[in-house]
Amino acid sequence: MKTAFISDIHGNATALEAVLADIGRKQADRIVVLGDLCYRGPEPKKSLDLVRNLNTDVIRGNADDWIYRGVRAGEVPRQNLDIMREEQQWTLDRLTAEDVEYLGHLPAEITVGLTENITVHGFHATPDSVFEPVQPNEPDEVLEDKLMKKQESDIYLYGHIHHPYVRHIKGKCVANLGSVGLPFDGLNQASYLIAEGDGSQFNVGIHRVKYDIEKVKNQLKAADYPNLEFLSGTIERGSLPQ
Repeated sequence: MKTAFISDIHGNATALEAVLADIGRKQADRIVVLGDLCYRGPEPKKSLDLVRNLNTDVIRGNADDWIYRGVRAGEVPRQNLDIMREEQQWTLDRLTAEDVEYLGHLPAEITVGLTENITVHGFHATPDSVFEPVQPNEPDEVLEDKLMKKQESDIYLYGHIHHPYVRHIKGKCVANLGSVGLPFDGLNQASYLIAEGDGSQFNVGIHRVKYDIEKVKNQLKAADYPNLEFLSGTIERGSLPQ
């Protein structure tokens, strides 16, 4: 069984289409989506429709909560709150009421059988929170405590931090998918993960996909996106500003 896991699309339908084409070429048996579908990108509605047309399992992330109920004080740095609320409203204006209800009622986690003997536990940030960041360089004990809560699982996958990695701890695997639409690790290519299983064996790998960055930057400009310089620069660099 070969399962593709994607997350953190952030309204970047151009990147999502490139990833879905790559998944098709690699003949994955299924796709699972770990949240953050629409907020902070030029095509929130198209991105959401592409995900929903997959007819597959989808969970919610913090950005999906933000679309549904707004960005609250204390969830982001104070100096960013006003502009992030503008971005939320810009995105909300491009979705239907039914779209927003869909995002607000997605589940928070998922368990997937990769084979009869291998189980994947998927969530957006941690099993207990869609907001808490767990970084790639944390000690093994922190990853165990924060991410590996379901002892019966073999693979633990999440998004949120936009930094892909794969680590193995005590015979199990912890991995971050990276971001389809807004990578932060310095490579301006979409990122996703494929997990393959055969009996009691598994392999987990990160896949990177080039997409038309200039097209996305032009879409943002044409749409009068409210945080244009920040978002265009992040997409161009594949990283947050220093």
